[in-house]
Amino acid sequence: MTRWLKLVGWRHAVGLIAVLFSLGPIVFVVSAALNPLGTLSSSELVPTGASLVNFTNLFDTTAFGSWFLNSVMIAGIASLVSVFLSALAAFAFSRRRFKGRRVGLLSLLLIQMFPQFLAVVAIFLMFSTITDYWPAIGFNTWWGLTLLYLGTALGVGTWLMKGFFDTVPRELDESATVDGASHVQIFFRILLPLVAPVIAVTGLLAFIGTVNEFVFANVFLTEANSKTLSVGLFGLVAGERNNNFGMFCAGTLLTAVPTVLVFQLLQRYIVEGLTSGAVKG
Repeated sequence: MTRWLKLVGWRHAVGLIAVLFSLGPIVFVVSAALNPLGTLSSSELVPTGASLVNFTNLFDTTAFGSWFLNSVMIAGIASLVSVFLSALAAFAFSRRRFKGRRVGLLSLLLIQMFPQFLAVVAIFLMFSTITDYWPAIGFNTWWGLTLLYLGTALGVGTWLMKGFFDTVPRELDESATVDGASHVQIFFRILLPLVAPVIAVTGLLAFIGTVNEFVFANVFLTEANSKTLSVGLFGLVAGERNNNFGMFCAGTLLTAVPTVLVFQLLQRYIVEGLTSGAVKG
């Protein structure tokens, strides 16, 4: 063992162990998804008679297509709008000096310290009233859940972007102001292109968080065709007599597809966006 560690090096050994530790659950899920018996109890990593029957059953016996579309649309709209609003708020907190600025920043940070499910009862009562007057943005609707996610994502996004905005030299703003540029032009034409990395990172985090969110979606989406992936897949294994773990694992693999695609599209911004905002320049 010691000889092997000396051969590959401690750094490589730790990295290899981390990779194996991360890939273990993924391999297990893939094995269960290909298991035609639809169970998790299999002594073989490659199940006997491996097939795609769990994938076909998932689409034939459930509303997985609707769940997938709902999740992608809600997560896409919520992440795009939250990133834009977070960028506006971060620009104001970073570049402007106004009364209540410090209190506003501390309030955003304080709100993030409380678990979101503490507000479920209050939000449920609010949505009950909203549904009576505006059913289009109430229960079992894309827009209602999207508005709800906007309120939960703005705080973290604003803090991330504010730190990145602070790294952009203020001399750029002053030069643009001397040339006659307005605050809107400075924001859209100068600052936004420079903070593109943190926008990509914030959008990715918002997208992942929205796709994986379960508590609010489970409370506010009750109809079969309005559910998201997390709620729909949970229903496959929620009952004591349910034995749909094969379909559950198949759905889990398909759920990862949108996140992987978004990550690939934003990959070149990820490393720069996560590190640049940490050092003030």
